[in-house]
This record gives sequence, structure tokens and C-alpha cells, in this order.
Amino acid sequence: MTATLRPMTQAPTRPDARTIRGEILVVLSVSLFASAAYAIVSLFQGPLKGATVAAADQSPLFAYQVIGFVFGLAPVALVIHLLHRDGDGAGTIGLAWDDGSRDLARGIALFAVVGTVGLAIYYAAVKLGVNRFVVPAPPAHHWWTWLAVVMTAAGAALLEEIVVLAYLVTRLRQLAWSPLAIVAASALLRGSYHLYQGWGGFVGNLLMGALFAVLFLKWRRAWPFVVCHFLLDASAAAGWLLFHGHPPGL
Repeated sequence: MTATLRPMTQAPTRPDARTIRGEILVVLSVSLFASAAYAIVSLFQGPLKGATVAAADQSPLFAYQVIGFVFGLAPVALVIHLLHRDGDGAGTIGLAWDDGSRDLARGIALFAVVGTVGLAIYYAAVKLGVNRFVVPAPPAHHWWTWLAVVMTAAGAALLEEIVVLAYLVTRLRQLAWSPLAIVAASALLRGSYHLYQGWGGFVGNLLMGALFAVLFLKWRRAWPFVVCHFLLDASAAAGWLLFHGHPPGL
């Protein structure tokens, strides 16, 4: 009898600090660094007072809406792949499915608080002329409009809360950053790619990012923030569509 030789499997090795820093740079470069750069340029490119800017894809072709949604989630897939490569799973960054009811309840509670404060900041900033009027919904009057609302809200929620919050905070903890530095880094990044809206969008998202990072460090769960973000974006789009672009007070 001849023995069958089986290849030895090597256990995954934990990345060192240099590898983690390089990985963070790559992940953010293919996800939100470009958005931040364009947003900064947009802030100074034109006026804020009386101007309008779109936060949702305005393409009238449904195929483009689907393509944007699918490929917009590529950085999320990359993050999960990198975690599995290192021998971890999605649960490492708080994406476990073991406490859904609590995650949902926390997400809804956060939505109530953040939505109220965020709307007040947005209204005030628009009235003061330091924020553009934001169109948060895809084009109306198409058979696929509400489906695009769901896709847009889900795509933004998954991308931002998994990459900018769960992944980034977890990796920075592995680099032994202080909690204050971690919160500041995540919040500043979140605020920076909303600068195309104006200073109200920056401040509102900066504060939301700081709150989310503090709570993520405490809860180590990502789903409450995904739920909250989805509800924020979906409700903003629904309000825009139902009020025909003229919400009360503006």
C-alpha cells in the first residue's frame, strides 16, 4: 500500500502593524477616500446658498442604478475577504447574526435620535446659507423608483457602517490607537465625504460619526448602525418623494 500524501495547511498568520496600515490605506482608497477628495473640491467649487446637490444617483436608467448598487458594495466584500484571509470572520467587526432583535431595537432608537438632530442641523444650515439643498432620492415617477430608494439606502448603510465604522475602528484598535483618536479618525472621514453638501452636512455627519464610533467601541456590534443609517436615508428619500421635493419648513 502506498500512503496518500496530503498537503499541509498553514494556519493564517495575524497581520503586523505595517500590513494593517497598508491594508487600511488600500481599503479606504478603493472606497471613500476618492469621495472625500471630490467632496472637498466640490465645497469650494460653487456657492452653497441656494444651490442644489444630489445625494442619490439621478440616472434615469434602472440598469445604472443596479450597477451602482452592486459594485458600490465591492469594498464591503473586500473587507470581509481580508478578515477571512486572516482567519477571522465577519463577527470580528460586529457583523454576527446572533442578537438581531437587540440590534434592530438599538438601530431604531438611534434613528429617532440622530434623525431628529440631523434634520434640525440640516434645516438650520440651509436657512443660514451654509449648506446646499440636498436631493436624497433617485428620479421619481419610474416603476423602479422605490426599489432604487431601498437599494441606495442599503448600499450607503452597508458601505459606510462596515468600512468607515466597523472595519476602520477595529483595525485602529489593533494598531493600539487611543479611543479618542479612533473616534476622531472615523468621524472626520465620515464628515469629509459629505462636504459636497456644505458645512451642515459636514457637522451633522461628524457628530453622527463620533456618536457611532463611541457606541461601536462599547457595543462591538455593526448592525445597529447599519439599521439606523438605512432608516435615515430611506426616510429622507421617502419624504422627498412624498412631498414632491418640498418638505415642510423649506
